[in-house]
Amino acid sequence: MIKIAGIDIGNDSVKVVVDGSPRPILIPSIVSPGYDRHILQEEDSPLKALDVQIRSPKLKKSNQRYFVGLLAMEDQDNSELEETDNKATSDQSLVVALTALAYAAIAGQSHPVGGGLEEVEYIIGTGLPVRSYVAFHRAFEERLVGEHEVAFLSTPELHGRTVRVIIRRAVVSVEGAAALYHLATNDQLQVKNEELHGGCIGICEIGALTTDFPVVKRMNIDNQFSTGEQFGLATYLDSIIREVEDRFGYRFPSRTKLIGRIRNREFTVQRVGEGKADIRPIVDVYFGRAAQKLVDLIRKRWKKYPDIECFYVLGGGASALRSYIVEAAGDMRLRFEEDSELLNVHGYLKLAKSKAGQMPVAQD
Repeated sequence: MIKIAGIDIGNDSVKVVVDGSPRPILIPSIVSPGYDRHILQEEDSPLKALDVQIRSPKLKKSNQRYFVGLLAMEDQDNSELEETDNKATSDQSLVVALTALAYAAIAGQSHPVGGGLEEVEYIIGTGLPVRSYVAFHRAFEERLVGEHEVAFLSTPELHGRTVRVIIRRAVVSVEGAAALYHLATNDQLQVKNEELHGGCIGICEIGALTTDFPVVKRMNIDNQFSTGEQFGLATYLDSIIREVEDRFGYRFPSRTKLIGRIRNREFTVQRVGEGKADIRPIVDVYFGRAAQKLVDLIRKRWKKYPDIECFYVLGGGASALRSYIVEAAGDMRLRFEEDSELLNVHGYLKLAKSKAGQMPVAQD
């Protein structure tokens, strides 16, 4: 049986939700070259040590070993996506996406009797930023569709298992618009919010490297007024990392590590010796600048298209910047949602289900 899944291949993290599963899987979009690890104590979760070897005709270098996600986060040779990267053509994005889909297929399942190659077939929904959608959505779809193999090496609970990931179809939509589709419909794909489904809605979807401004009118994307900007939260996170290192000598190994600290409101860092430093003032400066820039862009969009009835601020960046954006917006009312970073992936799942004609899904 074919599984239906939504996968948000973000520049900061990859999120996967499989139809019928209770919660999404989230893996930071970080990789580093893999090698034989010296393991003193095995990690208590597979997600903490994703050590994989991937064979795929869609990768420039097939059959390579990678540390992915949390395992790569502390590695000195790790790499995070940059503004010059395009997720539609990036090997790094595909490596994390295939790892996530393979993990989602076998997580929590015992190794089948006799071992051997395990196989999973998917119909997936996913998305691209507004500015790259037109030029790259077909290439992105072709890159995802096909057969790929993911072998788990030193990953706890999964080591020695190999999964053939067969993607039968990839439904590619526009980031932000998929989130609105999720907010407007229920799990049976019926309308649950008439205002959103029938209205003219503006969206500011803040990612790590891009910020999208789709305008959705009666669930159709407006071709003339939808746009995107080639900047995101990563620029400001990189500035915070540099300033913290310059002032206090403390180096965050990745943006993911920094945003995790900010999300948990842990603004104190250890200095060499026994001293500590408060980085909150630095975060406030850069996040305040980001928020002001975003509010100015939203106001500009709204003035250009005054028929917009309300503006939603969504995405992982919206969660991090919410209080700063509210302050910068003043009397301009903007709408936010809880678990904002997960709205797109749920929307992608619904779009995949819609295109698949509600095909039956394999039950574990």
